[in-house]
Amino acid sequence: MSTDFADKPSNLSNNAKRKMRSASRLYAVQALFQMEQSGQTVDKVIVEFLDHRFGASYEGDEMQEGDVPLFQKTMRDAVNWQVKIDQMTDRALVAKWPIGRIDPTLRALFRAAGAEMTEGDAPPKVVITEYVDVARAFFPEGKEPKFVNAVLDHMAREARPESF
Repeated sequence: MSTDFADKPSNLSNNAKRKMRSASRLYAVQALFQMEQSGQTVDKVIVEFLDHRFGASYEGDEMQEGDVPLFQKTMRDAVNWQVKIDQMTDRALVAKWPIGRIDPTLRALFRAAGAEMTEGDAPPKVVITEYVDVARAFFPEGKEPKFVNAVLDHMAREARPESF
């Protein structure tokens, strides 16, 4: 597994670190989507993203560097705790729309966000804000960001009720 990305200097500005964490969340949603569509293992997808997405340059466009430990932890937690996260998501969704019926991009987003809510260190409000921004990136014209906000709020209140 590639580790050279983890050796970045720790003297980055807070803004640079925030951007890296945001990029890692976006990459986690993309990677979880890819895993579901292709049947690849979490380790294979992590290596692919670290080698070909984090900081890569394609036709003059620079991909954002990411927070490697956050990306790896989110990915592994989303896979390891998927049943728990999916059940929590189902409870936040209306009965006629279980997680299996929703858009696969949103499913990946709820799994990544759920992993951070159940196993991560970031405050739930930060996780919600970040993943609503990810939803806006995928669905800039739709109602999905508001839907994501409502579902994640419900999930956060279940995962960490002490934070509210």
